[in-house]
Amino acid sequence: MDYNNYIDADKHNRCCGGSVWCVRDICGVICAVFTWLLILYAEFVVTFIILLPGPYPVYTFLNTVVFQIFVLMAVISHTRAMLTDPGAVPRGNATKEMVERLGLREGEVIFKCPKCCSIKPDRAHHCSVCKRCIRKMDHHCPWVNNCVGENNQKFFVLFTFYIAVLSLHSLFLSINQFIICVNREWKDCTSYSPPTTVVFILFLMFEALLFAIFTAVMFGTQMQAIWNDETGIEQLKKEEARWVKKSRWKSIQAVFGRFSIGWFSPFTRPPFGNSRNGYYWHSEIGRASCRERV
Repeated sequence: MDYNNYIDADKHNRCCGGSVWCVRDICGVICAVFTWLLILYAEFVVTFIILLPGPYPVYTFLNTVVFQIFVLMAVISHTRAMLTDPGAVPRGNATKEMVERLGLREGEVIFKCPKCCSIKPDRAHHCSVCKRCIRKMDHHCPWVNNCVGENNQKFFVLFTFYIAVLSLHSLFLSINQFIICVNREWKDCTSYSPPTTVVFILFLMFEALLFAIFTAVMFGTQMQAIWNDETGIEQLKKEEARWVKKSRWKSIQAVFGRFSIGWFSPFTRPPFGNSRNGYYWHSEIGRASCRERV
């Protein structure tokens, strides 16, 4: 059985006939749905309580267009980060036949993950939630119900970026609306009663401030890791770099591709890492002791 057949036969964490990646984790599903509900709440308050009742048509139009663009980009980035295979290694492929097909040269050593019985690529880690090894795994994020790895890190970074920008925009609109309503003594500034409007705006301000800080910090840590050609796990474990580190510019290009407007688009796919027959291999003997040689 060749590599492509292993991919076709491995239906774990896949749905829709194996065509879509999906992690069946109830906690992750709840977190993902909760994320959508929070975005939907912000959409409702900003659109129907803050912008549409406003007396300034140009201000309303421009902010509505900008806000809807941020919402669209955030939702698409979140969906693609959630439904994209992060770089899963086929389970149970650590067979003698498969090792022979790799055509290893003298001195090259590969390792087997004892948990999912797969040929373990360099820089891969086993995820206890996804129940398989993920290439260049950064961490498992319940908010996207998926691992952040080689194939979907771009979408995750864009998700944190657009949520941070969306939160800051919501915070600005909320504070501005609150000031306008106070100056007008709550006359003709909203279609809802003043107490209801205050509750809606205050909760939106709290949500926007909380997620602006959280996602901005997450975006910063992700960019720092990419800049240094490291993953979150490698930074946490303080692992010594056993791979040839890319330059900072090459490391960014490895995630986002060549510089273009596509860097900011969740519609374009990130470049996939180079490997031989879908695997990475080791040129030295004596790697981490927790790995089992094949």
